Amino acid sequence: MELLFFYSFRNLLTRRLTTVLTASGMALVVFAFASIVMLAEGLQKTLVQTGSYDNVIVIRRGAGSEVQSGVERNQAAIVETQPEVAIGDDGRRLLAKELVVLITLEKRGTESRSNVVIRGISDTSLVLRPQVKLVSGRLPRSGLSEIMAGQSVAKRFKNVGLGEEIFFATRSWTIVGIFDAGETGFNSEIWGDVDQLMQGFRRPVYSSVIFKLQDSLEFDTVKEHIEGDPRLTLEARRETKYYEDQSAALAKFLRILGISLTIVFSFGAIVGAMITMYSAVANRTAEIGTLRALGFQRGSILLAFLLESLILGLMGGLAGLFFASFLQFFTISTTNFQTFSELAFSFALTSQIVYQALIFSLIMGFAGGILPAFRASRMNIVEALREA
Repeated sequence: MELLFFYSFRNLLTRRLTTVLTASGMALVVFAFASIVMLAEGLQKTLVQTGSYDNVIVIRRGAGSEVQSGVERNQAAIVETQPEVAIGDDGRRLLAKELVVLITLEKRGTESRSNVVIRGISDTSLVLRPQVKLVSGRLPRSGLSEIMAGQSVAKRFKNVGLGEEIFFATRSWTIVGIFDAGETGFNSEIWGDVDQLMQGFRRPVYSSVIFKLQDSLEFDTVKEHIEGDPRLTLEARRETKYYEDQSAALAKFLRILGISLTIVFSFGAIVGAMITMYSAVANRTAEIGTLRALGFQRGSILLAFLLESLILGLMGGLAGLFFASFLQFFTISTTNFQTFSELAFSFALTSQIVYQALIFSLIMGFAGGILPAFRASRMNIVEALREA
């Protein structure tokens, strides 16, 4: 087996140009596959990390997102009285009544516009979201037309820098702070006082109620209480599950797109590998005859050529993953299908993606080399030696 491996590897080194060209074709296919799957993984990672497992989000029953939801004030008050709601060190319940609406802003360096989430927050909202850190300026004061913007919004949109003003909801709002929410969806939002925003947008209802559980194991109990209360038309979800559902549709679309494009592109790479291997068989007919005369069985010849093709596929897979890994340093934005707002996120490379890409590259190598390997193994010894 060791002899066959070195034999196959030596032949690849001898044909450097064809080896590089064939492996490059496979690398491009793997790069395309990995980049699209990394895109879907990055989207899901960003949204799932936005939520906390101990937090519960309550929205109107049947609403797909906070943007579509409406929670009456009296219903929010009933949710606030649930015994499962955690109590902070200051004696207040760790619960926030929030408003979520969309506005359209113009992007920097272009005339295009996109939807941005405006979130009305209460005093406890930051306690429930410890991943949100103020990086410059200060927090908006209650009762004033002040807001703070996530870093992604501040970088990508006009008039959303520290100290600037934007006009929406019948008034001008001053950006008094910039916050960093890490790799979460909150970085693509603008936050302000919930009462001021409800007044400005003339919204008499909240979009959601978020609270922390005293014990994370009590989720099923509080869910039953809220959804079974005849006074309420609400549903409760873990915050992590809510944001995972937000990413499901777009992530599924991206994965289907990635697999479809990869299958189409892979045909070209497989044909290229097949041509390379058929050429190798044709150029080494006498060599194959010599190997057979020395006692190598048909199975050994087949394995040697198949191994050569698999090495080609592995080289292409490793090269494609190497270049795809650099995509992790880029941040892009897209429209969230659930909220129709812009969401900024980064590519994410996981061990599962590496495993899938390498398996796919080996499949391409196998598909491209199996027929030429069969041809090499079935050569007649006498006829092959006549080529010497």
